[in-house]
Amino acid sequence: MTESLISHCMAELTYPDIQAYLKRSDLILIPMASTEQHGPHLPLSTDTTTAYEVSKRAAEQADVLYTPTVWTGYSPQHMRGAGQGMGTITIRAETLNNLLYDIARSLVHHGFNKLIFVNGHGSNIKVIDPVLRKIRYDTGALVAFYKPYAERYMGLVKDLMENPPEETPGWHSSELETSQMLAHNAKLVRMDRATHTETHIPSWLPAAFNKADGAPDVEFKGYQYFQFPMDHDEFTDTGVIGNPMRATAEKGEEAFRRYAAHLVDAIAELSKVDVQVFNREFRERV
Repeated sequence: MTESLISHCMAELTYPDIQAYLKRSDLILIPMASTEQHGPHLPLSTDTTTAYEVSKRAAEQADVLYTPTVWTGYSPQHMRGAGQGMGTITIRAETLNNLLYDIARSLVHHGFNKLIFVNGHGSNIKVIDPVLRKIRYDTGALVAFYKPYAERYMGLVKDLMENPPEETPGWHSSELETSQMLAHNAKLVRMDRATHTETHIPSWLPAAFNKADGAPDVEFKGYQYFQFPMDHDEFTDTGVIGNPMRATAEKGEEAFRRYAAHLVDAIAELSKVDVQVFNREFRERV
């Protein structure tokens, strides 16, 4: 009989626990997100909480391991002006990719063949493709990138949200994220500061352009063919995008449940895949 784990977080286990686990599974989850401003009512840890909650729940249900959460990501647009005290901690794209590569190579070194990054921060997607490919090309490991959140694409939680599309339920600190933080720890949510904020085009763009949400796409003459490098405060005055007022802890709990269940089903399928790692030792580790 396989000895049960006292925790599914890798960092809370001893190395004999890791060795025993690897005899029955070669899969691990790597939660990753950001530390960035989320308006006046949500903590900077909001995205990291999403990645952690989904990973922890899925790992416990699927009986697999997860790593400690990578708590900082690519968030240059959230810095705002020097000395303003917004709190965002961003790392450069190269730094993030190097960090994730070294984490992945360390895991492969120890015997893991299937790595699932569980990402809670949208802007990480802008820079992540090169490192995901490099891990795969350099080792042969199975590399997956799971995105359990909603922005434009509501997916699993479409029927759960009450905000109409123009109140952007899945965007920054809106209905979904506020609900999830209420479910995680309501003491961290300051609903007395919550505000409904709609996006607008940056002041330096002509009025012929239009912007409806937090995506880099900008509409011109009815079509979204343009993107501009914009900072967050150039198109939202408070840091919020949408309406958090309809948020509830019950919605947040159900969202976490659905995302975790979806990931559990995927883990079951990916566990069947035969992966042949051809380069396991992490010799370049210095």
